[in-house]
Amino acid sequence: MSSRRSRSSRHSGGSRISEDQINDLVSKLQQLLPELRNRSSDKVSAARVLQDTCNYIRSLHREVDDLSDRLSELLESSDTTQAALIRSLLMQ
Repeated sequence: MSSRRSRSSRHSGGSRISEDQINDLVSKLQQLLPELRNRSSDKVSAARVLQDTCNYIRSLHREVDDLSDRLSELLESSDTTQAALIRSLLMQ
């Protein structure tokens, strides 16, 4: 028995995930990543997909933070009518 299988066989209950399920999930992640989306014909390692996923999530967090800062600045510099309009558009 391989060391990978012996480690997984020690886990109890029905929480095991098959290698096929892992491969399917990695493939789905790959399709969500702009840099890897069009590389379906090229074999990309699961480790690369997971690393790129982490990097992509970090970049999305930075983008959200940047947009939030820019929106705050816009609302502070706008008159109350414009700020109210922007707020109402955001709530839709």
